[in-house]
Amino acid sequence: MSSKTRIVVLHLKELIYTGIFAALGILFLLLLIIMFLPGKEQAPQDGTGSDRFVPGKYTTSVILGNSSVDVEVVVDADNINSVRLVNLDEAVATMYPLMEPALNDLADQICEKQSLEDISYSEDNKYTSQVLLEAISSALDKAAASLPEADAGADSSE
Repeated sequence: MSSKTRIVVLHLKELIYTGIFAALGILFLLLLIIMFLPGKEQAPQDGTGSDRFVPGKYTTSVILGNSSVDVEVVVDADNINSVRLVNLDEAVATMYPLMEPALNDLADQICEKQSLEDISYSEDNKYTSQVLLEAISSALDKAAASLPEADAGADSSE
């Protein structure tokens, strides 16, 4: 039986580097596993889980003749804060004089009731109010559709 004695020289510096790189490799693999495994949905911050909207400003365009007017709806998590016209050209305001008063009346009711249900408007501005309500409804749909559990792909502008 012939046995040759082998002497292995290990430098402490190389052992330390190898240990550090092995630990970093394991940490990196754990991080990747944690990030890409399907997990639980995050709980709401306030714990209620009753958020109706994603906070922000949502706009919908209304085409009036050759011009467009944007209806902006500002919401927070649970409330409709304001409804207003933006990019209202002076010519459009002159051509459609009932636009601003009708929206102001609707905005007051919507902010008070926090809903588009049971909104009343006069017969004088019936069609204007209906067009504005459709635009407001579209903007609120964008705000609600932006919630994580709802359909994705709605754009919000802030």
